[in-house]
This record gives sequence, structure tokens and C-alpha cells, in this order.
Amino acid sequence: MGEGDIARERMDFDVVIAGGGPAGLAAAIRLKQLAPETAICVVEKGSEIGAHILSGAVIEPRALAELIPDWQAEGAPLSTPAGDDRFLFLTARRALRLPTPPQMHNSGNFVASLGDLCRWLAARAEALGVEIYPGFPAAALIEEEGRIAGVITGDMGVTKSGEKGPNYQPGMELRAAYTVLAEGCRGSLSKQAIARFGLAEGADPPTFAIGVKELWEVPAENHRPGEITHTIGWPLDRSSYGGSFLYHFGANLISYGFVVGLDYRNPWLSPFEEMQRLKTHPAMVGHFAGGRRISYGARALVEGGLQSLPKLVFPGGILIGDSAGFLNVPKIKGTHMAMKSGMVAAEALAEALAGDRPAALTRYPERLRASWLWEELRGARNIRPGFARFGLWGGLVNAALDTYVLRGRAPWTLHHPHPDHATLLPADQAPRIAYPKPDGKLTFDRLASVFISNTNHEEDQPAHLKLREPERWQAVNWQRFAAPESRYCPAGVYEAVGVEEGAPRLQINAQNCVHCKTCDIKDPTQNIDWCTPEGGGGPNYPSGM
Repeated sequence: MGEGDIARERMDFDVVIAGGGPAGLAAAIRLKQLAPETAICVVEKGSEIGAHILSGAVIEPRALAELIPDWQAEGAPLSTPAGDDRFLFLTARRALRLPTPPQMHNSGNFVASLGDLCRWLAARAEALGVEIYPGFPAAALIEEEGRIAGVITGDMGVTKSGEKGPNYQPGMELRAAYTVLAEGCRGSLSKQAIARFGLAEGADPPTFAIGVKELWEVPAENHRPGEITHTIGWPLDRSSYGGSFLYHFGANLISYGFVVGLDYRNPWLSPFEEMQRLKTHPAMVGHFAGGRRISYGARALVEGGLQSLPKLVFPGGILIGDSAGFLNVPKIKGTHMAMKSGMVAAEALAEALAGDRPAALTRYPERLRASWLWEELRGARNIRPGFARFGLWGGLVNAALDTYVLRGRAPWTLHHPHPDHATLLPADQAPRIAYPKPDGKLTFDRLASVFISNTNHEEDQPAHLKLREPERWQAVNWQRFAAPESRYCPAGVYEAVGVEEGAPRLQINAQNCVHCKTCDIKDPTQNIDWCTPEGGGGPNYPSGM
């Protein structure tokens, strides 16, 4: 340590959990139930638990009921039972109602704010003695003798130039016997651990989607609590995977979102713009009549399923939730799987802490394979890669065969053919897409959207979005793909400037970032590295959203 350096504060725990979402909180609660004396710390990069989770979501309460059997009596914020399910195929002007696939039936489920559910779970965890530190992102892994021994939280007060400012505070060392990575999709430490320990060897390339979401408040006469609508088809072309969801819930709220598989090929495609123009469809526009948009967000979704799961255990730690890849794509649900993975992990951790260290963590994947979570993943394994291989129509035929005839028990497994960043066509080989201008009432631009996400980053800090080789942008992204990051980013972070002067360069507006991680996934040469910003940065979704 050099002269003038400030020593890091050190805190010791039995278990450190990086991520305060449903997976991490369920793991903390279950471990406290099994081993009450265990010292557990949960760190969360958002300013508070739930700050980075924009809902609503359709939540299957199966795992919650296993974790907290009397959740209804304890006041869990699941108050809107799922009602009518509508599944529509859209053309540019028409809508055809299709039979709702069995996986998408939502009887017994609830439409709710996932952020509020996480806040409720956090209160349960703290009541059991779990220490929770929001606003402290896990920025680095501590590795000693080939084993992970905890995490280091992000430094505070570092200036844009990388110098230590007057308010500099080094991140804390949170050391633990075991480290649980529950960061969600494309977690920065999870990505490092997977690479460091070769956890993805033998698995299919992971595949992802981007989900862009808006929250609307509508007049009571237009609100139908529990109504659920999903669409496929227009405005996407037949080779791009995706569709929309729209849920009525809560106090006159509508959660509307659009999902695009990140294996799309056309570099001119903008998931944000596709989401905006879908609202103008005759089958959709009525939902928003007389309403006002009150919040906005986006996030990447992990869609690789069983074939893309990495190894779940590494020296000193484990992966759970979306950090591992637990999402049921046909159901469009992951909360129940994230929670279940955390609970199963807690059971293995309890055994490890009780003294059975050499073998206990390996029982985590063994226990998962014996659980309903694994059965779900296996039954759904052929749906998503079917669309990647056969397009919309072939994918629907494959899904019908796999679901109705084979019932998820096909004697074959389809595989993901390529990583998402390798799919783009050169810009001059793809058709340009003309998107209409926003009207400011039903459709909006990116910057107006970021504004209502309450996104904020301390301005005088290093950019958390970095180019590994800046010169590569000009040669590849600009000349070959016409700057696709300026279209796939839903927050206007990336701009090609200086074009008219004949000297294009990439401008990174990191302060706009809503933490969706799409750039880290879709960049054609994997040149963009998403790192954790200063603690508390990013969107801030208040309770009820």
C-alpha cells in the first residue's frame, strides 16, 4: 500500500451474496431458516432493494410458498390474481387470437410489482438477522490460492480522470467462506467467474433477449385487473424472435413490454422503436386510452435454458438465479426459478458450513436436478432454439409439436447454434427500417423515457461502459454495421457523432444507462465491457412500480 492510500475496511461473514433480487434474498432467508447463527451479508448495487426492478410481472408463487408458507397472511404484496389470458398473432392491422399455450396459462398466479416483492422479502431477511447493504455494488472478486474468498465493493469518489477525489472512499472487503453470485442476467462478477473457472465449457453459447418496459396509469374505466395479453408477429420480421406482454394490475396500472431476442440479424433494428410502434396497433392502442406513462426501464433476459447452463459451482462459491440462467422462456417467467435456485443453494451452503465442506457444494446442482426447477427447464428446452433455427412459422410448429404431442419429452435436444453477438448482417446487406416519429402522447423518444426512469449517475466518475479497444469501433461497428449500438441501446447511451464532418466517432453517454447490459451482449466483437458504476447509480423505481 503506497503513501497516502486509504486501507480498505474489512468485514467477515460466513456467506456473502452479491445481488438483492429474488434469488439472493430467497437464498439468504432459506439459509437463516436452516442455520440461524450464520452470518450473511447481501450487497445490492441499487440505491435500495427493488430500485433496479421495474414491474409488474406475472409471478408464480410456488417457490414463495415453499419458502414462506404463510406468505399471504404475512402480507406479501401479491394482490392481483391473474385473470383472462389472451394470446394474439398480429399483422400490421389485424389481430388473430390463438389458443393460449399451456405454459402461458396463469391460473393461480399473480400480477404484481416484483420490486415490492423484493422489498418485502428483504424485510423478512433482515428480521432473521441478514445484513443488507444497498448502494454497494460488488465490483471485484477476492481470489486467494485459486479460491474466491469474498467480494470488494466499488470505490466511491473516484473522478472521471481516474484520480482519487476529495471524498474518496475505498470499497470494503467483504470476506466470506462462501460467495453467492445472484447479480441477475449478465452479472459483471458472474461473467468474470464463468471465464476464470471455465464454467461454460461444454455448454451451448448463452442466448439473451432485451425486454423494454413501460408502466402506465390508466383511467379506472379502462382498467381490467388481472387481464394478461401476449402478442407475437408484427412489427418484427419473421426471422426475429420476440413479442409483447401487457398486464393490468394494482391501482389502475398497466405494465407493457416488448421483448426481442438478441440473436436478431438486421443491424438497423431498434428494440425500443419496435416497442413504441407496437402501441399504435388497433389491438393495443385502446389499453392506453386516457392514460399516462409513469415509468420506463429495460433489461436483458437470459434465454439459453438448460443447454446453456454453466457449471454452477466454483472454488468458494456458486451461481444462482439469472446469473446462472434460470428462466423458463415459454412461460416468460423466472422469479419462481430464481427463488428456488437460491433456496436449493442455501441447503447446500448450510451443509457446507456445518462441516461437510469437500462435498456439500457439489450437492447444489445434484439437488437442482432432483427438483421441479430442473423438470421445468428440461421440458422447455427445445422451444427457444426452435425459433432460432426455423424462424417464426417453423418455431411455432416446433413449439406445438414439442408441447402438445411430445409434452416436453422429445428424445432429442435442439441446440443454440451461435452466440448473439455473431448474428448481425453487414448494414449494406440488410433492409433499413423506417420508424415513425414519436407523438409524445402514446409514443416517445429515448431521452424522454430515460428521464422518467429516474436514472442518475454521479457525473464526475469513470464511465462504467468501456471499449476494450477503442479503435475497433471505427473499423467494425461503424464501417461494417453502421453503429448498431446506437439502435439496440434503449437509453441513448451510444451516439455516432461527427458523421457530417466525415470524422465519425463514438460518444458514450454513460449517465443515461438503465443497466440493461444489452451492449455487453450484442456488440459484434464483444468490445464493450459493462462494469458496475458508483454505488446507487442507475434507475430508481419507487415502491409500487
